[in-house]
Amino acid sequence: MSIIKSRRAFLEASGFTAATMLGASWLSSAKAFEDDPTPDLIVINAKVATMDPRLPAAQAFAIRGGRFTAVGSTTEIKSLAGSKTRTYDAKGMFVTPGFNDTHNHGRGEGLLFGVLAGNPYIVEYWTIQRIIDALKERAAKTPPGTWIEAAFYDDTKIKDNRSLTIADLDKASSVHPVKVNLRGGHAAYYNSKAFQLAGVTKNTPNPFGGTFEKDARGELSGRATDLAQRVLDAKGDHEKFSPDETQRRAIAGLEFISKKFAEYGITSVCYDNGRDPDFLSVAQTVRARGNLATRINYEPGQEVLELMIKTGVKTGFGDEWLRFGGSNEHSTDGGLSSRTMSMTRPYIGVTPPYKGNLTDTQPSLDAWAERIHRAGIRLNTHCNGEPAIEMTLNAFERAIRLFPRPNSRPKFVHCSLPSMEQMRRIKVLDGQPSEFSTYTYYNTDKYKYFGADLAEHMHPYKDMLAMGIKASTGSDFYPGPFDPRMAIQGMVTRKGFNGETWGASQKITIDQAILCGTYNGAYSTFEEDIKGSISTGKLADYVIFADDMHSMDPDKIKDVKIVQTVVGGVVRYQG
Repeated sequence: MSIIKSRRAFLEASGFTAATMLGASWLSSAKAFEDDPTPDLIVINAKVATMDPRLPAAQAFAIRGGRFTAVGSTTEIKSLAGSKTRTYDAKGMFVTPGFNDTHNHGRGEGLLFGVLAGNPYIVEYWTIQRIIDALKERAAKTPPGTWIEAAFYDDTKIKDNRSLTIADLDKASSVHPVKVNLRGGHAAYYNSKAFQLAGVTKNTPNPFGGTFEKDARGELSGRATDLAQRVLDAKGDHEKFSPDETQRRAIAGLEFISKKFAEYGITSVCYDNGRDPDFLSVAQTVRARGNLATRINYEPGQEVLELMIKTGVKTGFGDEWLRFGGSNEHSTDGGLSSRTMSMTRPYIGVTPPYKGNLTDTQPSLDAWAERIHRAGIRLNTHCNGEPAIEMTLNAFERAIRLFPRPNSRPKFVHCSLPSMEQMRRIKVLDGQPSEFSTYTYYNTDKYKYFGADLAEHMHPYKDMLAMGIKASTGSDFYPGPFDPRMAIQGMVTRKGFNGETWGASQKITIDQAILCGTYNGAYSTFEEDIKGSISTGKLADYVIFADDMHSMDPDKIKDVKIVQTVVGGVVRYQG
């Protein structure tokens, strides 16, 4: 099969049609505007934070064919209206561009069909018994020997004031392997059956890149971190569904999460989906059904990456609704909230002393980065701590030196604790840090494990912006809630849900926080010419808030009402 034919087969199998490949939606909207420039809709009497430095604030804007056609004063925009133009009077409400979540794993199937061990969206304390009861309920419906899993467990948001143990999960089932995923994604808690199936005992050595943790008596605690999870997950039977049921669940899940994103003001998502090679086809089905409420920049796993390399599909292929992004995050270390990210010194209060996990080696990372970069696919690496960021910089700099390509914008996912020198190197590469967005509010109870001196420079938005780095906001959902309002509040106040303030020197302004969540997100995906600001010619993606964030108590920003989320001039959420 020729490269051209194989590429066509790959794209058609993924659900891409000829119209999609040609960007037909933009061509048709452009022609509509040429035929009749009269706006379909005008929004007037608003407080518009455009994120466009040429016109930072406005009162009104016009939309035609899903794009902004004019931005200015209410008087100016009203003069453009025709007999069929709809008018939305904002009555002084606050309008921003739509928010871009630049790192998200939002698999909606888990929310619809899975077992929950915590609240996905807000801070809520659960009891251990509540988690055990939910697992028992699922176990009663599941054949023995088949895995029972739960998600969204947060070990610092438990009313019992302690973590889950292997004994707790043994109460849920002794005949099923049980796994409760820590919300941060880099650790999980298992029952005795899971360890028995894998042949892991208290004397089993830790594998590279992970740990089997012990309790004070030297017995298995039930917690396994990072790559150690793979040893346990590989054994036992995992729940399987027919192809039809698998597709039904995937479609329902994407429809659900897409609408949920819109409910929170998110209009674009970098969808990191390394597990599901059929995701593109599912996304096209949801789009054809009219239920795709948010634009997707797709960051695939290795199976799809191999097809992209083989067929010559590069980052940027697609249209404004569904586009190939870079690779999914290539992991180099552990997680922040699980306290497994790589550190230059041991975590506070952890015995024995522990500096987190590195999950790749420099030679392996170098080889991966060179291959991906040469294929024209944007580099994208998970690197939380300074040791992992150093490895990532070395690999990225090497790949770009060996195969220079302008404007490659390599992506640094999380980049939670870089040194000043590392940030300078990121700037030279025009690197794109996707910083945790809601963690400063939601996970403030974790920062004590790092120490005040390191936490002072965690998620260094202010330093990055001062250097000219276009840091963007990535929730990492499931690990973090994806509410942009929660993100803005944390970025502006650096105060968490529990009243603790960490990293006050990294406070930024409301406009800077909005910029990180809108324009910088569009820049990160090479789409700054079509979205990210309320500017003439760009996609009409915006959010209407009931109150102006500038004039309200900053500790209440997360509660401001979202009145509308609009994508391409179409209301996707009405509050």
